Amino acid sequence: MVPSDDELRRVLSGARTVAVVGLSDKPERDSNEVALYLKRQGYRIVPVNPALPSVLGERSFASLASIPADLRVDLAVIFRRSDAVPGIVDEAIARGIPAVWMQLGVRNPEAAARARARGLFVAEDLCSMATHRRLHLPPVG
Repeated sequence: MVPSDDELRRVLSGARTVAVVGLSDKPERDSNEVALYLKRQGYRIVPVNPALPSVLGERSFASLASIPADLRVDLAVIFRRSDAVPGIVDEAIARGIPAVWMQLGVRNPEAAARARARGLFVAEDLCSMATHRRLHLPPVG
């Protein structure tokens, strides 16, 4: 199920805090480029990578579940292999994150269906940065 441009616009315009699951500290990696773009667009970035203490000047967390409960997360952007998605989706559901976005090449139909059944917005195999640019969305804030 491919979200409509209106749905994509609503999610990207409504989000303020984005957890980037699998965020790398290597500038040449897609996750770093996309997260830096989103940060420059005014989103608060919350890195999720158990191997790193911080990325892009932000404290990193081992998982979505380990992000403090008082930190609201509006969107989880996933840069992990497709077989890792079910556990990430389960954490997003448990934490009350309203939207999950699987980046290019990342798909898991079963996890996506489970998330949608729980009322979450789901995008699969889609670049959030390219979508933000294509929709000509202004910076948040």
